[in-house]
Amino acid sequence: MTKVGFGTLNWIVLVIYLLAMLGVGVYFTKKASKNTDAFFKAKSSIPAWAAGFSIYATTLSAITFMSTPEQAYLKDWAYGVGSLSIILIVPLLIKYYVPFFRKLQVTTAYEYLEERFSPIIRVIGSALFMLYHIGRVAIVIYLPIIAITSVSNINPILIACVVGGLCIIYTFLGGIEGVIWSDVIQGILLLGGALLVVLIGGFTVKGGFGTVVSDAISNHKILSGADMHIGDLTKFIPLIFAGQFFNTLYQYTGSQDVVQRYQTTATQKETNKSLWTNGILALITIPLFFGMGTVLFSYYKNMGGLPQGFNTSALVPYFVITEIPAGIAGLVIAAIFAAAQSTIASSLNAISSCFVTDFKQRFFDNKWKKISDVTLARIVIIITGLFGLSMSIYLLVGNASKTWDLFLTVTGLFGVPIAGIFAAGIFTKRSNSFGAILGLILSVAVTVFVQQNSDSSLIVATVAFISSFAFTYILSFFAPKKYIHNIVGLTAATVKEDYVKQ
Repeated sequence: MTKVGFGTLNWIVLVIYLLAMLGVGVYFTKKASKNTDAFFKAKSSIPAWAAGFSIYATTLSAITFMSTPEQAYLKDWAYGVGSLSIILIVPLLIKYYVPFFRKLQVTTAYEYLEERFSPIIRVIGSALFMLYHIGRVAIVIYLPIIAITSVSNINPILIACVVGGLCIIYTFLGGIEGVIWSDVIQGILLLGGALLVVLIGGFTVKGGFGTVVSDAISNHKILSGADMHIGDLTKFIPLIFAGQFFNTLYQYTGSQDVVQRYQTTATQKETNKSLWTNGILALITIPLFFGMGTVLFSYYKNMGGLPQGFNTSALVPYFVITEIPAGIAGLVIAAIFAAAQSTIASSLNAISSCFVTDFKQRFFDNKWKKISDVTLARIVIIITGLFGLSMSIYLLVGNASKTWDLFLTVTGLFGVPIAGIFAAGIFTKRSNSFGAILGLILSVAVTVFVQQNSDSSLIVATVAFISSFAFTYILSFFAPKKYIHNIVGLTAATVKEDYVKQ
């Protein structure tokens, strides 16, 4: 397939966007440098709506920006049902999870695990998060670039260095406040970019959106009859909803990049508002992103089709570069990179907060006195950011994506089980560190077995959460007395009672 030129005007727009993100980091440098409260929590000064936009942008990567329309283009909207799980998750977070994070004034999510269970559970949760997100940074840079450069003449190494490098710099400079306000801009940009694709594609087709709707209905592009048939679990809607529910619950309860946002607002009431803001944006995403895929299906069905052997993972950037006017196309490509940068920046700041809070401050505070915590956080951002960028470049020039996918799979296996341990700690009084450690090990073993024998990642997520919760609770009954300690104020049943630090 012949690659399309990116164009001078598109480059100008993209460079202006990238420099603007760098400017945000520079603007917040002085405030972020004061202390870790400023660098990791923005001194709880972020408005609820901005924190909500930041949560939304953090959970939505460039991979989602392109893979969701591809899913709708090739199949239907069935997986959009999973996104509706946010309607149940937000009230659950507000009632049962956020009160603990706010009450304990945690910097990282894993501080709760220590208070509820033991230091070793905290270390395991934090270390696994850091490992997974170091790897994820590389993939979040690599995948959108490989898709965009497959249909354009953009140099992949150059764009990786520019997009990834500038993201590392503004995260290094601006701390969490710089990251959040960058997220706000990026969130608006990616929503606007998606809307542009829908509108331009829909109105260009002969007959407009009437044709789009007709094509969607006649080709079963919304829901097909198989979507409620248990014979094909990859299309079974109840399983899609359950799997997405547990995956999303992990993001909002056991993943530091999101939980960190809960402390950036002034009060719990503001945190609750931020979660509802994010929830509304997540619901808007369903018609926007799946709508992109449906519109593009109708567009290429009526306008001559895609080139022979076309890789549909590049569907969105191909349409943008070939069909949207110069300048505006640059803005939409900037939206794709914005989705990537919002995820990368959040990961890097969260990794640094875990390293400083869960390791340095917890275990080495007296030994590492010569370096300030903010300086150490910035060093961690530079090291992990450059490592992730280097790995993405290695993936771009080599053929090691399968090896890297294996690394992400192994570290990612622990994610949802950690969410199960959080839930066991909050919703049961019996659960203790003995049960949590053994429960995590057994849950991962069961999850690996299910993954090897199932084509559905949603089945894996469902089994991972349920098995982790169940094993933790049941095995806790067999724990020696030394593993049982005061949990008043740390469970849903005692959340309103005062907690005395052990």
